[in-house]
Amino acid sequence: MRTILLCIVISLTTIYRQIEAQALYFPPINNNAPWETTSPSSLGWCQNEIDSLYSFLEVENTKGFIVLKDGKIVLEKYFGTFTQDSFWYWASAGKTLTAFLVGKAQEENFLSIHDPSSMYLGEGWTICTPEQEDKITIWHQLTMTSGLDDNVPDNHCLVDSCLVCIADAGTRWAYHNAPYTLLEQVLEVSTGEQINIYTQSKLGAKTGITGAWFTLDYDNVFFSRVRSMARFGLLAQNQFIWNQDTLLQDTEYVNQMTNTSQPLNLSYGYLWWLNGKDSYRLPTLQFQFPGPITPHAPLDMFAGIGKNGQIVSISRSKGLVVVRMGNAANTGEVSIVLLDQIWQKLNAVMCNSTAIPETIVDKNKISVYPNPARDVISISVPSSTRFQSEIINLLGERVIKSENETRMYVGDLPNGIYLLRVKLGERYFVQKFLKE
Repeated sequence: MRTILLCIVISLTTIYRQIEAQALYFPPINNNAPWETTSPSSLGWCQNEIDSLYSFLEVENTKGFIVLKDGKIVLEKYFGTFTQDSFWYWASAGKTLTAFLVGKAQEENFLSIHDPSSMYLGEGWTICTPEQEDKITIWHQLTMTSGLDDNVPDNHCLVDSCLVCIADAGTRWAYHNAPYTLLEQVLEVSTGEQINIYTQSKLGAKTGITGAWFTLDYDNVFFSRVRSMARFGLLAQNQFIWNQDTLLQDTEYVNQMTNTSQPLNLSYGYLWWLNGKDSYRLPTLQFQFPGPITPHAPLDMFAGIGKNGQIVSISRSKGLVVVRMGNAANTGEVSIVLLDQIWQKLNAVMCNSTAIPETIVDKNKISVYPNPARDVISISVPSSTRFQSEIINLLGERVIKSENETRMYVGDLPNGIYLLRVKLGERYFVQKFLKE
């Protein structure tokens, strides 16, 4: 009886997902066919703000940019010599493709995400003890909780001597590229197919996504046109249904992929970054930051984010897919600040704000400007209120402290992301800012 009920629930869920997908537009699989557009004016957007958005993107070394609304192109812009037909790399935004492929392989019974990774990588793929290595599963690779040391000289290195256990699997979150990259080998061994063939048959042929994986040093990197990344964003927006073709039937896996996957980093799913959570962690750091990862984006936003600002960002509640490819200086492994700045500019274009209510991020009584800052930041607090403020770096170290000062000199600080924490009475308020 339970089996019958489960089958009914799965069937109803699939039907609901397909009905939901029918409300959206899907471009033809043939890439030479036109992709329908919607004008910003028809949506009531502020067209006078579009040039400001494009100017910002150009200054930030953007190559291609697309915004979809309910599947149709609203904004599309290419910069310099880059065109609609140019190819570019996804960097770590491609991790989201791998998350889909692992889910598909599990659905086809090639693997289980709870299998020990050594089933596919062989015993001794690390230099951990056998007991430690046996605890590492595919799930740990998907959630960045392998327990392997990300602070080795090259955390992209796949050689066993680079893969050192410093914690039991599942007890430590760390953004570590090597265990992720080894998921390619897991996929190839389990499915018996080369990664590009499997990607094309399970994804490209169904959606019109064109591109290929290439090995660069240790990394396996996906290259495609900007519109192919937008197609993948649209697929993710619709819970991995393309038109009425459900590419990933496993609704449990789909839900786990774009929701908090483990308690160590609430803002991380299966290789996807998540917004609207109470806290987050960033690469290379063992420090938990308060508040959501992108305050100017919708609460339900989730994203694939790669080095130098490769971004596919989705909000199902707003019906939006935002894609950005290009170069960007000093953005690190994950371009969180750039993503938030894009949403801030996009809010102005949409003549409204998708930003998270200020009370959620504990900044309703303070603001910091300019942001980004170069030499001096100004702090706005309620009048006649005594307060203490401090600036904290990404290592959790206090680098500046002051009392009742509405201006703080930050010119001597290295460029990067900082937290301004202000104490008003018995309450603390936190605001993130960028020093450049």
